Amino acid sequence: MKKIISYAKAEDDIAQSKIHSDKCLCPKTVGPVKKPLSGQKVIHIKERNFRMLKKDLILKNPLMSIGDNGEDILPKSGFGAVLARAGVGKTSLLVQLALYNQLKGKNVLHISLNDPVAKVSVWYDEVFRNIADQYGVKHVNRLWESILPHRFIMTFKASGFNIPQFEERINDLSEQDIFLPQLVIIDGLSFDKPIQSMISELKTLASNKEMAIWFTVQTHRHESTGTGDLPIQLKDMSDLFNVIIQLQPVDKEVHLKVLKSTGKLKCDPELILDPSTMLVKNK
Repeated sequence: MKKIISYAKAEDDIAQSKIHSDKCLCPKTVGPVKKPLSGQKVIHIKERNFRMLKKDLILKNPLMSIGDNGEDILPKSGFGAVLARAGVGKTSLLVQLALYNQLKGKNVLHISLNDPVAKVSVWYDEVFRNIADQYGVKHVNRLWESILPHRFIMTFKASGFNIPQFEERINDLSEQDIFLPQLVIIDGLSFDKPIQSMISELKTLASNKEMAIWFTVQTHRHESTGTGDLPIQLKDMSDLFNVIIQLQPVDKEVHLKVLKSTGKLKCDPELILDPSTMLVKNK
């Protein structure tokens, strides 16, 4: 059963925004530890198998093929963007990226500017269950509980989102030893208005905090493109982004296309979103 702790009572002290975390802050009661007999070797087989399960899921992740030799897609403090029209699968793709980072033990801060905490939580739950079903994962609940401490959900009103307030929230979380993000997802920021200065401020913050950031960028039908295949939303700030991935509907499929990368990123084999589960898979 998933444990959820609400921070609604702390809104005045921590944020005007709604904050949600699955990280349990209450210390657990630990009984006396029995030492092994002299010369006795203790092997925690179940725990070892559990670690192997996580590693196996990471290696099976189709998104691994985008990175260079299985490394992270984004470098430390790097910027990434997922482009698509509304309803194509931007959030689903980023939730999958978040879950696989959680499996690696990395802390993911999910910022939603459109949806409430409960709806974002449902996204994670559904995507995780689909991944577990796809690979026939046993001990699903235990695996779910083990990665929840590596996720923190925070919501802002889109009109009220600004960098000083965002930095203050992160500082509050880290100074109280609640959560230290290594990867941030910002879902719902509008790129249709001039925000180059905001993105530059975020780049500085990401560098200072050593955290990578993924953005969703909504594109529109029949709009012209900027330099190369890049959308006009990023034409004046593409140099700030390390990786740009576009989701392209083709008939009944959604294809992943790498528009920009700083390394040897590619989609080989070609990747698509499964229309029934919205999970990334090889074509």
